[in-house]
Amino acid sequence: MQLNKPSRKKPAFPISADLLKYLKHYGRLTDLPLQYDDMGRSMARIPLLDRNGNDTFWETIYYHDYELEDIHYNLCVIYAVLKYDGNLDMIKHLSVSRIDFCRFGNTNPYRIRIINKFNDNYDHFYIKKVDASRVYGLELEDILSPNRVTYLLNEKTLIEEHIAGIPGDVFTENNLNVSKFDQIRIAKEFIKFNERCFIRLLGDMRSYNYIVDITPDIEGMQYRIRAIDFDQQSFESRKTFYLPQYFKENNAIILLGLKYLTHETVKQYQHEEHTNIARRAKESMAKLEALLDLMEKDQLSFQDKIEQLRSELATHHKYEAFNSCENMGQLVRTNIKLLLQKEFIQGVN
Repeated sequence: MQLNKPSRKKPAFPISADLLKYLKHYGRLTDLPLQYDDMGRSMARIPLLDRNGNDTFWETIYYHDYELEDIHYNLCVIYAVLKYDGNLDMIKHLSVSRIDFCRFGNTNPYRIRIINKFNDNYDHFYIKKVDASRVYGLELEDILSPNRVTYLLNEKTLIEEHIAGIPGDVFTENNLNVSKFDQIRIAKEFIKFNERCFIRLLGDMRSYNYIVDITPDIEGMQYRIRAIDFDQQSFESRKTFYLPQYFKENNAIILLGLKYLTHETVKQYQHEEHTNIARRAKESMAKLEALLDLMEKDQLSFQDKIEQLRSELATHHKYEAFNSCENMGQLVRTNIKLLLQKEFIQGVN
C-alpha cells in the first residue's frame, strides 16, 4: 500500500462572512461564556499516559484555584448549550472531571470530561480553534454520511460533541480477531467508508483519525466507521490522500478485504454506498448547493495543490470537467455531480 503523508502542516483558513450567515441560518452559531484562548490560562500540564504507560499526545491541564470555579462553571454552561439546548437547569447535575489538551494536530483541541452527579456517568466535548476547512468537513459529514454531527461556533471557537467509538488504531490492533462473518462485515464497512471519504474529498483518514462504532446484531456485530478529524477537508494535492485504502495504518483491514472479497463484491459494496450518498445528496440538495457555493468562494488550499488534484481526478474518473475546476469547492461539486449521474461507475482501485 502506498504511504501517504501530508505535505506540510495545514494552515487554518478563516471563516468568511457568507459562511457565518450559512451557519447562523442552520443553527450552528451561538454565544459562549468561554473562548478557546481562555483555556490557555493553565498553571501546569502533565502528560497523559494510557494504561500501558504510552504517551497519548494529550496533556492534563491544571488551573489556579482562583480561576478554577469560574472555568468549570462556564464549561458546564457550554455543555448544556451543546446537549440540552441551553437549559441551564441541568448544570446543577454536572461537574468537570478533567481537562486535557492535545499538542498534536492542527486545531490543538481541549477535551473536557463532564460527569453527571446523579450516576457518575461521563461524557466529553471538545473546544477547538476555528478552521473553515474543518467546518466544511463537518457540514459535508452531516449532509452526505449516515452520521449526524453536533457542533457550535462562536467567533474563533469551535465546540464539538464527542463521537463515541473505538479509535481506529486501537480497533485494528485488538478487535480484528473475530469470526469470518464479522471480518467480512468489517471489510465491507471499510469499503463504504473509503467511498464516503473520496466522494467528498475528506483526506488523511489514517486509523487514528476515525473511530469504529460496534453495535450487537442478531448474528454477529454491525460496524460503522466514522471520521473524527475533518481538518484535511479538500486541502492536499494527491488523489490517494482522499482514499483511506492507501494509508499503511489501515493495512490490517485492507488485508481482510483482500482475503475474503472478490472484485465483483467490492464493486457491489461501492455501488451500494454511492446509491446511499446520492440519496442523501438529493434529500438535502438545497443545503448542499448552498454549502458548495460557499466552498467555491473560499480559499481552502493553494493553487499548485488544486492543479495537481484536478489533473489526477480527471485521469482517475476519465472526466474532463475536472480540468476546468479552479478551486477545491468546484472539485468537490464535480465529484458529487459525477456521482449523481446514472452512468457513474467507480473502478476498484
